[in-house]
Amino acid sequence: MAERRAVPTMKDVAREAGVSLGTVSKVVNGIPVGREYKERVEAAIQKLEYRINSYAKGLKSSQTYTVAVMVPNLISPFFARLVDAINRELSARQYRMLFYATDYDPEQEQELVMLAEQQKVDGIIVLSYNPNLKVSEDVSLVSIDRYFGAQIPCVSSDNYGGGRLAAEKLVENGCKHLAFLRIGSKLTNEPNKRKDGFISACEAMDVPYTLKIVDDYTPYAAFEGFLHEHYRDGKLDFDGIFCVTDSLAHQIVVTLQTMGVRTPEDVQIIGFDGVRHFGDLELTCSTIVQPVEEMAAACVDMVLERRTTKMASLVCLPVSYAYGGTTKA
Repeated sequence: MAERRAVPTMKDVAREAGVSLGTVSKVVNGIPVGREYKERVEAAIQKLEYRINSYAKGLKSSQTYTVAVMVPNLISPFFARLVDAINRELSARQYRMLFYATDYDPEQEQELVMLAEQQKVDGIIVLSYNPNLKVSEDVSLVSIDRYFGAQIPCVSSDNYGGGRLAAEKLVENGCKHLAFLRIGSKLTNEPNKRKDGFISACEAMDVPYTLKIVDDYTPYAAFEGFLHEHYRDGKLDFDGIFCVTDSLAHQIVVTLQTMGVRTPEDVQIIGFDGVRHFGDLELTCSTIVQPVEEMAAACVDMVLERRTTKMASLVCLPVSYAYGGTTKA
């Protein structure tokens, strides 16, 4: 049976350390005190396993040390890894994360923003699908992948550069005719630039390309039909494919296997995101890697800074190519 014990208080820490309550308060709140007193208080805190009451601390500083994080879901490996990285960044700064899954629903996003504001969060980090999202001016907001305006910082990877890099790598590996496959939102956002970068590189290299672009919630069968339409005499019309996400790339590889098309021997494929099996094992495909840890750090730095008028409205972080078995090494 679990043993119950009294939760230690600041008075208990003061008694254990042999100092005044005021000295303990100063140490807890980061106010300078003599080195000897600081060490005694810290030793007492560790011995008693005293935990700082962040709620009470927040009342004094008008902060709750809580940041709301909103993404569509945690089913997507990229979203899950991004949220994990943000949570670790917040924890390192002694902040807690309040997480919401929005399920791509603009109305639910707005409701959850209002709920987060009622919880008196110190800031909100959101990957939004609501172009008209309204947030109180009193709440620090940082957007991921969607530009809302000069007053709201947006953190993203270099999607345009990633699209160019994917096309260049495929051509560098010997591909002569490329295809770009995308499923995504109709809304304007930074990931849309992957297509622009891809087209720009293809035209600069004078390489023919084919596009297949469908909207969110379109059945995957649309891509299966596209592949079969371009399959003639035992081979595809193109020998290199850039998919807008690693998830789509994986599905394409499976479909091609059923058609008897080998990857990378017959067609080379590059995805986008840098997703790994089980989160930290090998890559699921050759891919353009988003710098997730750097994106998380930038989001947390900016949401806690609050001085948004002095920040860049768009922080674009560099991407990189990584071999994952679906291109020729």
